[in-house]
Amino acid sequence: MGGFFGVVSQQDCVFDLFFGVDYHSHLGTRRGGMAVYGEDGFNRSIHNIENAPFRTKFDKDIHEMHGNIGIGCISDYEPQPLIIRSHHGTYAITTVGKINNTDKLIQGLFDTGHAHFLEMSGGEINATELVAALINQKENLIEGIQYVLDSIDGSLSLLLINQAGLYAARDKYGRTPVVIGKKKDAFCASFENFAYKNLGYSDYKELGPGEIVVLTDRNCVSLVNPNEEMKICTFLWVYYGYPASSYEGLSVEQMRYNCGAKMAQRDNVTPDIVAGVPDSGTAHAVGYANESGIPFSRPFIKYTPTWPRSFMPVIQSKRNLIAKMKLLAVDELIKDKSLLLIDDSIVRGTQLRETTEFLYQSGAKEVHIRPACPPLLYGCKYLNFSRSSSEMDLITRRVIARLENGNVTDEILEEYADPESEKYEQMVEEIRKELNFTSLRFNRLDDMLEATGLDKCKLCTYCWDGRK
Repeated sequence: MGGFFGVVSQQDCVFDLFFGVDYHSHLGTRRGGMAVYGEDGFNRSIHNIENAPFRTKFDKDIHEMHGNIGIGCISDYEPQPLIIRSHHGTYAITTVGKINNTDKLIQGLFDTGHAHFLEMSGGEINATELVAALINQKENLIEGIQYVLDSIDGSLSLLLINQAGLYAARDKYGRTPVVIGKKKDAFCASFENFAYKNLGYSDYKELGPGEIVVLTDRNCVSLVNPNEEMKICTFLWVYYGYPASSYEGLSVEQMRYNCGAKMAQRDNVTPDIVAGVPDSGTAHAVGYANESGIPFSRPFIKYTPTWPRSFMPVIQSKRNLIAKMKLLAVDELIKDKSLLLIDDSIVRGTQLRETTEFLYQSGAKEVHIRPACPPLLYGCKYLNFSRSSSEMDLITRRVIARLENGNVTDEILEEYADPESEKYEQMVEEIRKELNFTSLRFNRLDDMLEATGLDKCKLCTYCWDGRK
């Protein structure tokens, strides 16, 4: 995943840029970066943030960087922003997205005379460098940005700065958000709209799918009008989004309350308490408890002073260990209790199985699991949702392959996606037994979509039903 923030101001923008980027730390774990433009031209800094938070790594930079236009990012993958010199002049660029047709795009560039790309560790091409190379195929920046949005299979939103201002472009299907904030003598562009509120900005507009704007310290001008079709990721509300965020006018926290309430309306168990797996499961649990009347409680607490959400190692085995270490039991709220536990989702199932075992070892009598979204049947093609390299990393796909003797087709997966089917019930029961839950009931896709209050045709549901 990842997030970005940009500012253009009559004054020095580095303070706003620093804190605006920092507010996106929940979206990435590997790299942070800032680039500014001022009287001395461009200045950039990139740091590894795997073992220390963004603020710590960039605390020195904010006293040395100066400029009135800037962009920054939190990235899960490539180092960025990049500073590019081309026939468009010099510009800095940062991106959020996932490019599925990288090889095809690179070969096309080689065929038209592009000389080379720098390889990152592991042999991959920096996706943001690829985007810049595509932009440079066209006669002007706006045509270049449009060309990128149209050429990429996956998703791509970007921020770009040059001496003229800050350009912002949202993915052509709006899979990720870009919002504009305004205050006196300054505009900003952000992935998360809460990121600029404490900096004195107010909401100005939310870009539509494929919309391109240019910001100066005085105005925001649309250069390319938005497309009508939208497929924003529903998982932004379920998991990725910070509770204070809102997308398309819908609060993340409120959507999670709605989701929990929908789950409670269909449930038939009577546990002693309802709890959420910190952090994203908590609001869903509050909504469930409010609707059901079953008390909400916190039988375990996440230790955050030294292990906040962004401090998660890349290696999966280490991630599982850290996830376990972060949870501290409140024994008095667990022993001899029947617990209903809500998590945002089940991906591999490893962490939730260990959490359940942890609760049993702490004296829990029953552990009922309620994921806040439907079973994940497909790996996300658009947002780098997880680090899985194969769909067989998903517990659902492993169980289905076992039940179907390896003969898994799109038609069979469609049956498993239907909560009214026998195959769906069989899959859920197999997952329950494998992970040792007392009971397991997933949120339904129709209920989850209804919890958003948005037109269903505007929401991406690919990871649950395979529909683009």
